Amino acid sequence: MSGSTISIKSHDGKNFDGYLALPPLGRGPGLIIIQEIWGVNAHIRAVADQYALDGYVVLAPDVFWRQEPGVDLDYDEAGTKKAYALMQGLNGTDAVADLVSSAQALRSRNEVTDKVGVVGFCMGGRLAYQLAASGAVDAAVCYYGGGIQNQLELASSIQVPMLFHYAELDTHIPETAVAAVQAAFNGRSNAHVHVYEGAEHGFNCWGRPMYQQRTAALARGRTLQWLSSHLD
Repeated sequence: MSGSTISIKSHDGKNFDGYLALPPLGRGPGLIIIQEIWGVNAHIRAVADQYALDGYVVLAPDVFWRQEPGVDLDYDEAGTKKAYALMQGLNGTDAVADLVSSAQALRSRNEVTDKVGVVGFCMGGRLAYQLAASGAVDAAVCYYGGGIQNQLELASSIQVPMLFHYAELDTHIPETAVAAVQAAFNGRSNAHVHVYEGAEHGFNCWGRPMYQQRTAALARGRTLQWLSSHLD
């Protein structure tokens, strides 16, 4: 896969970048990939490429651009320290507005045939949940989204299909938080929560020690099935 960088117009008239990956046939449903705290790094670009190979027109917007454009960090001590500082300095209102702009930009592209979904990881999982609440996407997938349990007032306003992936051994997201999310969406046919036995936070990222191939593959298969059911 070869991707490219495109410019996206923000809600306040500025410009920021996103990584665009096109499918083999050049057209397909749209998909926003929302980064973890390490930026649109090699891993996130590879994830975007994966979904492009599955037939989606994929855009991974630069969430941290208002603080520092082009963040691309490693998973070492220095990279992680900076990543946490960027996350703590993120203006959530601006971030969601920028993601809405990203979804609109993707939807307007000629390569996008119809609907637009979102898949977010960690910090990006929470932002995917907030983006779903905005109504800017047609389906959402949240991988171990920290903090969703603190924004459950948004659940009633979410009308699009929601898929949640959580890890049983997640030290960042307690069982009570997962239970709260499950309770908020209980009885809704367009929402599902998976909890993966023996998995840790970040199980999808092959660049980190908590990566678990079997769980990542299972969650990815479920994600693709979810997206194909609600976007294609």
